[in-house]
Amino acid sequence: MAKSERTLVMGVLNVTPDSFADGGRHFGFEKAITRAKEMLAEGVDIIDVGGESTRPGAERISSEIERDRVIPVVSELCALGATVSIDTTRAEIAGAAIAVGATIVNDISGGLADPKMAKLIADHPTIQFVVMHWRGESKNMQARATYTDVVQEVRNELSERVASLVDQGVNPEQLVLDPGIGFAKNSEHNWELLRNIDRIQLLGFPVLVGVSRKRFLGDLVGAENPDDREFATLAITTEMARRGVWAVRTHSVKPQLDAIKVVEELHQ
Repeated sequence: MAKSERTLVMGVLNVTPDSFADGGRHFGFEKAITRAKEMLAEGVDIIDVGGESTRPGAERISSEIERDRVIPVVSELCALGATVSIDTTRAEIAGAAIAVGATIVNDISGGLADPKMAKLIADHPTIQFVVMHWRGESKNMQARATYTDVVQEVRNELSERVASLVDQGVNPEQLVLDPGIGFAKNSEHNWELLRNIDRIQLLGFPVLVGVSRKRFLGDLVGAENPDDREFATLAITTEMARRGVWAVRTHSVKPQLDAIKVVEELHQ
């Protein structure tokens, strides 16, 4: 996959009642489309549509509920000309989203949660596949936040996922890596990964970073309300753009794009 000219902004569109930062705000077709149109007007590069909360402790929903939440939204956004990512761990949902126009599958399990995912991606060679570092489902993932060297262990586990996917027929050019900030990580693990994001980039794949409004930022700046973590998020976006990551996944769009444009201007 060709490197983008600048760091892209992947806008979060949670069509859920219970996501940690914006649960319920965009729940339902009309609210979701309204928010998506706002993001498009602000210049978002990718809209990441998810129908199942992956916050720590979240319980799984059925595939039927997930499908009903996301596929009509994905279909409408693709009809509007948006570049759409489907945020799911289920091959069934990813396949349905691809069928209506999604071009990116963002799987927090990196294909581990559903053994059918790798074949689906291999069968659709133009689809980009975001492989996140994952150690288990949201309801108990934080119990697995144990590392001796978090950066090296995340690198190793991502490399193992890449090798497995390639063995199953996925083209390496389809892959994007995500270190999984906040997933089976404590605050210091998150900071260590961000400080050393270049070591993840050295694996040779585009890197997606998703920190938007997460709790570890609130812990640092004393912000209990996720909305009050926006400035901290913006600081991370600025640094990740300086480091040349492929994309940042965020709840806001224009502030992130503005920061990225400033970084690009300074470093041209």
